[in-house]
Amino acid sequence: MYQVVPGGAGGTITDGVPIKKMDKDSRPLVGAGVIGVILVIAAVTAWCYYIASLRKADLLKTELLDLNKDGFLIRNQAGGIVLKMGFRSGTLDLDSCSKEGVILRCSRSFAGKVNFFIMTVKPKETVMCYRVRWEELESDRPVEHAMSYNESHWYGGAETAVQHWPIAISGQQAPKPFVTSDVYSNRNDFGGILERYWLSSNATAIKINDSVPFHLGWNDTEKTMYFQARYQDSPYKPAPGRPPYAELSYRVCVGPDVTSIHKVMVRRYFPKPNKVPAKEMFRHPIWSTWALHKTNISQEKLLSYAENIRKHGFNCSHLELDDRYTKQYGEFEFDQQKFPNASAMFQKLKADGLLISLWTHPFVNYDSSNFGQCVEKGLLVMEPTGQLPALVKWWNGIGGILDFTNPDARNWFLSQLRSLRSKYGVSSFKLDAGETNYLPWQFRTRAHLPDPSTFTRRYTEMAIPFNERAELRSGYGSQNISCFFRLNDRDSVWGYELGLKSLIPTVLTISILGYQFILPDMIGGNAYPNRTDGNGRLPDRELYIRWLELSAFMPSMQFSIPPWEYDEEVVAIAQKFTELHETLVAPRVIELAGEVLDTGDPIIRPLWWIATSDETAYRVDSQFLIGDDLMVAPVLEPGKQERDIYLPAGRWKSYKGERYDNKEPIHLTDYPVDLDELAYFEWVQ
Repeated sequence: MYQVVPGGAGGTITDGVPIKKMDKDSRPLVGAGVIGVILVIAAVTAWCYYIASLRKADLLKTELLDLNKDGFLIRNQAGGIVLKMGFRSGTLDLDSCSKEGVILRCSRSFAGKVNFFIMTVKPKETVMCYRVRWEELESDRPVEHAMSYNESHWYGGAETAVQHWPIAISGQQAPKPFVTSDVYSNRNDFGGILERYWLSSNATAIKINDSVPFHLGWNDTEKTMYFQARYQDSPYKPAPGRPPYAELSYRVCVGPDVTSIHKVMVRRYFPKPNKVPAKEMFRHPIWSTWALHKTNISQEKLLSYAENIRKHGFNCSHLELDDRYTKQYGEFEFDQQKFPNASAMFQKLKADGLLISLWTHPFVNYDSSNFGQCVEKGLLVMEPTGQLPALVKWWNGIGGILDFTNPDARNWFLSQLRSLRSKYGVSSFKLDAGETNYLPWQFRTRAHLPDPSTFTRRYTEMAIPFNERAELRSGYGSQNISCFFRLNDRDSVWGYELGLKSLIPTVLTISILGYQFILPDMIGGNAYPNRTDGNGRLPDRELYIRWLELSAFMPSMQFSIPPWEYDEEVVAIAQKFTELHETLVAPRVIELAGEVLDTGDPIIRPLWWIATSDETAYRVDSQFLIGDDLMVAPVLEPGKQERDIYLPAGRWKSYKGERYDNKEPIHLTDYPVDLDELAYFEWVQ
């Protein structure tokens, strides 16, 4: 306490000197002195607060990341903001925050106790990563962070029914479970192949941890994606004995460019396949009975189909006998009415040099002869009490679904497939379904599944013994399964909703998610009634041709509706492009497939892979690269025999022999492409 006049408690004079009474002229000087002292005190106080705030601001920074109570932002090395993350479910009490080395930690939000931290990791000199975790410690309320994507372009996430490249978010969606689903039957859900991974043109990548009960939402007006962790009203379940306290944890990495940062993420966080599938699957087309015959397949029709493949001079990796060769679903014996002599049929096909693959699935229908056995042995997913099997509805009826977390169920299923292989010489299997939407909302499995999509991962493991020629359509953390992954069923239409235009965006998306051995579904689509452009029985002829041409530049081709169902010109075009696939595309793809085992890099690549500073390249969704040196630009519009082509900077040679040596990217406007052509350009060394 400051004293103006010296003295004791009662103001007693201690030195015996009388104090003169202050005159009027001296009073302003004293007042000014008092004010000056007050100003000095205020200045000192302000300076102390300023120093404290600087220390707090310094405390809440870690490398390129700035934290505040409402969220954080990350800058690149040049100082530009590349990511903004907001805390929607609560705000931090910054007085509870501290910094210990590379860890910035807070213990309270304004709603209660939390475990929040950001840890800095630097895996490479040019890359900065942050481990972010927000764990509720007192309640089961959700944790939600909101990422603003603003003007950047984002890729990854999941296969969807309407697929765009980059991701095109529309409308508002409250956070919903991010789990595998059949997008053909549930078109607003996430698809059968998904990963908790997103990549941005700002050279930023996000990977959500496997332990998170993860839900995804968005708002196109706010240009925001919502990352939420919750257990309420959700198929996610906490581990037994643990309270349902939500935890949202993820990694954010920033690098010098989008290609570099993706390579770092794939090498650190994605499993890799350990072998390359049979090279014949890359070189020669797969033929399926599905789109042409649907369930009306028979021994006679299969033999006739095989004979026509040879008659028209086509090669064949293998021939898929699709749904329905058994009498009931869940059985593994041939229907003797439709296949009166299956052994003789397989011998004939083998003598003709054809390998056969069989369609299969995880369902055992209630009217199957195996249903009772599976119930008795406890091989099926159960209802929550564990007393009864959980009946599920799928596109071919009602039944149980095998519990692939149960070793007995896995062994039983594999024994059925091995028996078919041993008895008939079956080469492999097409494992259909496997998505979590076919599980009931409440269920019990032998092993606890905190994340329902783990069921998909367990199902994909059933392909391992047959991975030389196996085919899957669902995947979650399944990049190490060394077999082909097929896009979900396509409609025989031109557009972005499961049509021809969706092929390139979907292939690019699942490539970014780490799945490189890709089947782009059947040429021309599935020709389903009311979902087909054309005469109803066959897809539109022009659509079929353009689909065929695009498929020739994919890792593998798959026919079902055969070209001879049209005319001789279509057959000739099919012969031309299957040969082009074998001689031009397959050698490149096989070489790149070998590199996938070490790097995980995509075989099919977006244009920005070689043009990271080219803004236009981030938006191109109708062209792609095979490796770095073959650029493909198919025609995807009806009635067109020309298209605009975006040619990145470099030295290129067109399929017509034209040469382009452009130091800057160029647009080729109305580039002519006849009906029997597809435009492609090779990099000239």
